This record gives sequence, C-alpha cells and structure tokens, in this order.
Amino acid sequence: MAKKKQQGKAVETVAAEPVPDEEEEDEEEEEEELELLQVDLGDMVKLKQVLDEAVASVLLEKLDEDYRWDNFKLSIMALACIFAMVAQFAPIPFPESRPLLGVCGCAYFLLSGVLQFIATFIDKDSILLTKPLSPDTEAGKKTSTKNELLKKHGVRVRSNLPRFSEWYSVILEHRMDEKEAKSPFTEQKWSVGKFFDKEGFFDEFGLMKEVEGLYERFEKDKGHFD
Repeated sequence: MAKKKQQGKAVETVAAEPVPDEEEEDEEEEEEELELLQVDLGDMVKLKQVLDEAVASVLLEKLDEDYRWDNFKLSIMALACIFAMVAQFAPIPFPESRPLLGVCGCAYFLLSGVLQFIATFIDKDSILLTKPLSPDTEAGKKTSTKNELLKKHGVRVRSNLPRFSEWYSVILEHRMDEKEAKSPFTEQKWSVGKFFDKEGFFDEFGLMKEVEGLYERFEKDKGHFD
C-alpha cells in the first residue's frame, strides 16, 4: 500500500505594521502647536511689553531696525559704568582719592540724568525706529512700495496703553525733521480684550493681522498731520 508523502510548505510570517490611532495623531498635532502666552491682566507693564514686542516683530519683517540711537544710549551707559568702576577700584587711599571720587560721582549722575532726559523728552512712547526702505531692504524683505516718504525717511513706531485703560494705540509716523515738515502719521486703537481672553491668553496672530493692516494703510495713505 503506497504511502502518500505530504510536502510541508514554508509559510513566511509578516508582522503587521501598527495602524496609528487617530487620537495619537491628534495629540502629536497638539504638541506641535505653539503654546499660547499667558499674561497677568493686572500687570499693565508686562501687558504693554507683550503687545509692543508683537507689533515690532511684524514691522521688522518689512523694515530694517535703526540701531544708531540705541547704540548712542548704550555708549552713555557704558561711560557711566566706567566712571563708577574707577571710583570703586582706583588704587588710591581714601583721603587722597576725594577729588577723584567727586569727579567720578558727578560724571555718573550727569550721564544718568542725560539718559533720563532722553527717555522722558525724546524717546517718549517710541518703541521702534527703522531705516529708510532701500532697494536692498525691499529685496531682502520681499516687499515693495510706491511711497516715496518710506524710501526717504525711516519710520518711528509709538505705542500707548494708559494706566487703568483698556485701549492700546499704535502710531506709525515718518522720521522727518520738524523743521522740514510735519510728519504724517497713521494711528489705530484696539481694545486689549480683543487679543487677551479672561484667563490672559494672548492671541498673537490676531494682533499681527491687525498690525499688517495698519502698515498697509500707512504705506498707501498720506496719513494725518499733527
């Protein structure tokens, strides 16, 4: 009686790839999203700082910042610090060092007064100074304009958030010499509640859109005059 031989066949086992769960994908997307900035609504200084930084970041995508004025103020601060260090570490015993201490002390307070004068009467509510819009800037920032004032003068950005007020205002004006002509400006006011919810979370993208619209108006319009 013939025996039938069964030939065994090799079976390859392939591990199935795990199918990603929809919930896991959603969690990954949430982690990739930017965390919203939360601010104490009672801290007016911090509130204005956050708004000012967002405004400046939008405008610096279109214009180049002018650091000359800031560098000048930093030079005054550095000089004041040098006088303070000389007064502190000069290798002269006390009775003989009185004239040096007097000179250094007077120079320090004089330079500090100059900085305070600049902040109070010159800078005022200015938060950003920019250079004129040059062809290189237009190419680098991928922007262009037919406004000749932007190509001739820089822009001064001013902001204001009065104490106990909900209204935040931003003013864009050309950095024109007062003797030359009055500087045209464009102003916009927003309620702080438009960009912060009750818990203090900041809608940065909402403010960025508003500032972009303000700049487009400033770029196209001749603006108002003081």
